[in-house]
Parts: sequence; structure tokens; C-alpha cells
Amino acid sequence: MHDIVIRGGTIVDGTGKARFSGDVAIDGDRIVQVGGKAGPGRREIDAVGQLVTPGWVDVHTHYDGQATWDPVLAPSSWHGVTTILMGNCGVGFAPVRKRDHDCLIDLMEGVEDIPGIALAEGLRWDWETFPEYLDALDRTERTIDVAAQIPHHPLRVYVMGERAIRREAATSDDIEQMHRFTAEALRAGAFGFTTSRTDQHKTTSGDLVPGRYAEERELSGIGRALGDVGAGAFGMLSDFDDEQGEFAWITEMTRQMGRPFWFLLTDRSYDPQRWRRLMDGVRQARAAGANVVAQVAGRPVGVILGLTTSLTPFAARPSFAALSKLPVTERLERLRDPALRAKILAETPSEELLAIMPPLQRPIATRWDRQYVLGDPPDYEPDESRSIAAMAAKTNLTPEEFCYDYLIGGNGDRMLFYPVTNYVFGDHGVVHEMITDKDTVLGLSDGGAHCGLICDSSLPSYMLTHWVRDRQRGPRIGLEFAVKRLTSETADFFGFRDRGRLAPGMKADVNVVDLDALRLHHPEMRYDLPAGGKRLVQRVDGYTATIVSGVPIFERGEETGARPGKLVRA
Repeated sequence: MHDIVIRGGTIVDGTGKARFSGDVAIDGDRIVQVGGKAGPGRREIDAVGQLVTPGWVDVHTHYDGQATWDPVLAPSSWHGVTTILMGNCGVGFAPVRKRDHDCLIDLMEGVEDIPGIALAEGLRWDWETFPEYLDALDRTERTIDVAAQIPHHPLRVYVMGERAIRREAATSDDIEQMHRFTAEALRAGAFGFTTSRTDQHKTTSGDLVPGRYAEERELSGIGRALGDVGAGAFGMLSDFDDEQGEFAWITEMTRQMGRPFWFLLTDRSYDPQRWRRLMDGVRQARAAGANVVAQVAGRPVGVILGLTTSLTPFAARPSFAALSKLPVTERLERLRDPALRAKILAETPSEELLAIMPPLQRPIATRWDRQYVLGDPPDYEPDESRSIAAMAAKTNLTPEEFCYDYLIGGNGDRMLFYPVTNYVFGDHGVVHEMITDKDTVLGLSDGGAHCGLICDSSLPSYMLTHWVRDRQRGPRIGLEFAVKRLTSETADFFGFRDRGRLAPGMKADVNVVDLDALRLHHPEMRYDLPAGGKRLVQRVDGYTATIVSGVPIFERGEETGARPGKLVRA
């Protein structure tokens, strides 16, 4: 008698092997049979006509704060994710001294658009060191498994104080301390180290992050800790100001530490061939014996624009910006006043307000041809006809007027999609090349982050709906390939050795998915973070069951209340 038997499903085991039909049996927290006819189960799930897959392993999230107070970690858990990895992009909340609490909240709010008021209210700060932070995570009951990397910016501030915030160069002693604390974190169970070297990451006041100009000797000194401990991956987001020079030290450091290295890769509208040059750099590094990969997204990295979100195309116009603190209903009423409408439309974007935005977001003020009505179901590969410019051209209105009137229509929840990267040519051709490249790993869901602008934690579901089932504007990808990208490949790269596959002895993290019924909903704004903080969420239909460690946590979209999730230590 097994604890759970999933009967008669189409098994896609996560290895890339062709799908096959059969049963999956679970005893305790382990899979004991995959395929064939299993014996009876105390609980049986009818999976005939449905997919049975491993739980998704999402390696790029920012639940660092939320994971300390929220057991469910939605929306990721709604979308079949059973393991999340946080501490990405060099931001997080450990190590930290009490005097720097507000500094780290400001960093996370500025870089990842997580409401500072929610973090201030929700974080208990019952830790200082990174091992103590892991212990705090370990004490929290949760639905899915969490794991963490040690982030550079808090580490730098912990060691260097105000000198880090002023972006001064680290001394040899500073580097030695960062090396020591990184090794300590890895031995306590961190899955690696991350940093960012980009102008896209700023504090709420527009300052660059502490590690933006960290010297190569600092990063290599930290990287040596991964080699010393023999654990963890080194991750980075970089503008690659000097592409050849940067790949030279990446290759040398990665070879010396003998550990994997990954960086985030997207295209740039002003340099469409940049991503190809960077992939050439990856291949050269790998040919030289360095385990370097690019982490890529499964759809354009784009912002959602609307009256409830953190940005609109009119956010840099002074009269519009002056209303930003008003409740949505009051703001909507004011914006519908014809006199104010005329005033806002007559204004030009303020350079001062534009300067606060990350550079890649500033075109939202003028690029009406690259802003699209999102629609329901949401369309993340819209053609030109759905752009504001094209739709306005069919009326007597200017694009500004059309967009303004569209956003203030309805009850204020209408949204636009502005692809910031990966949409240079107006389709998903570049994304397809990236996600099918053998030297990339799938990530960039940013679950838990960009709460007022982006909701890409639905990426696993999107991989199945758009890329496997629905895409019309170019080639699709195979089901087995998509599942492998979401499971065994991410698990293997980061060292989650007991999950990512359906096989006897593996951890019983399983999804049962009705692919025909799988459907993403339109994003919606909720105000359910601590202190009423807002966040975009995106519901999904089609998950019959999600199981973590042999325990169903969601059944037909409803939470069961079970809390089998744990902290995973490397």
C-alpha cells in the first residue's frame, strides 16, 4: 500500500526522455515507482490525459524578505514551483548589522521594487550573520522549499560600512573578510554568491548599488571562497562595459575556483547583437575549461504599466506624478477631469523624474510603438497592431491621448505591456534562440520582486502554454525539452541533487498538469503584503495537483494548508 499513487498519467520525467504512460507511486517523501502499474495507494490521483512532471526548480527569485514571514510564497507556488532559490542580483538581508537595516530595505526596494514599508513591517531581523539568517528561515513553516545564496551588496556593507555605500575600493583586509564570511555562508548551506555590476540597479534615491564598481580583485577574492569550500555557484548581472576584459577575468576566476559561473543575459534595443557577442564569450570561456553559462528568460523582460502599477507612460510628467500617492479611486476621478487631462498631455517628461528610472525603462515616456495592450488572456508576444501607436492611428487621437483615455477607462485596472529587453525585433525569435541554446540555463522569473511592475513568476506555466502549446508567430519547443529546462537542468547546475527528476529514490516533488486547461490569467494588483504593501500576482488554471515531499500542497488551484516545505542547505 503506497501513500500516494498518481494513476495513468503521461509521465515527463525531467530528463528529456520521451514521455510515456504509467503510474507514479510515492511513499513518505520519496518516489518509489515511475511507470508501469503500481499497487494500491492510500490516496490515488487520476491523471489520465494529464501530464505528470517533477516540481519546477526556480533558481532566480527574490523572496529573501517574504520567505521570513509568508509560508505560501505565492504566486510561485501557484505555478507548480516546489523549490525556489533566492539571494540573486547581489541583494538580500544578510549579513547585516542593526544600523544597516534601513539601508538594505532601501536597496531591495530600489533594485527589486519590493515595497519598503512591507519589508520594514514584515522583517523580524532575528539574525545578523548569514548562517543565522539560514537558521531563521529554517524555523519558519512553509509550503515549498527555499534555498539561498549570499548576496554581495549586504556583505560589502557589513564589512565596509559607509565606504561600501560610497562605492570605495575594497582594501586587502576588506576582501579577506568578505572571503571569510562567504566561506562561512557556504559551509552553512548557501548555494553560492551573487553580485551586480549594472546601472539598472539603483537605490530609491537613484544611487548606484554598493558593488557596482567592485574591482576584479575583490570579486576574485570572494570567488576563491567557493573554490576553498568546494561548493556554490558564482552569479552576476553586468553591463559588460568591457566585454573582452570582463570575460578574461571571469574565465580565469572560474577556472581557478573550479565552480560554476553564471550571468544574466538579455538583449538590448540599442545593441541588438550584444547578446550574441556575450554568448561567443561564454563559448570561448567553456572552451578554455571554465564552467560559464548564461541565465536567460523564457519571455521578454517587460514592465506592466497601469494606474495601479509602479509606472505608467505618464509617470515622468509632473502633474501626473503629483497624484501618485493618492488612492486609485481618487486618482482615477482626478485624471478624468478634462482640464487636468489637457494639462498632463501638454507637459513634456521631466528630466529629473526620468533620471530616477533605470535607463532601460525611460523610453516608456515616448515609445508608443513599443507599448502594447496586454489583454486577457495576456499576450506577451503581441504584434504591431496591438501597439498604442497602431491603435491610435485608427482614431483621431494622438498616441498620448489614446493611451491616457485607455488607462482611465474601466475601473482603473487596465494594463499595458512594455517589453524592456528581448523584443528588439517585435517577436520572440531572440528568446527562442536563447532558451534552446545548450550553454544557457533557464531563470529570471524574479518571483517575489518588482511587485509593482513585473509578474514573471508565472514563467513555468508560460513555458508550457506559450512555448509548447500555443505559439503562432514562430517555432514552438518540445514538451520534454521544456520540462527538462524547468527541472533537472536548473537543479543540476546549482547542486539540488535530490530533485528535478521523476525516478525512484528522488524527492517526491511532483506536478499533475492538465495541459489543455492550463491558462494564465490577467495580472492583478493585490495589497496583501505587510502594512498593505502592493504586489502584482497572476493566477493560473490547470494544475490538478502540486506535491512537495510527498504531501499535496495545492489541489485544483486550492491550497491544502499543508506545510511540508523546508530550508534546503547546499
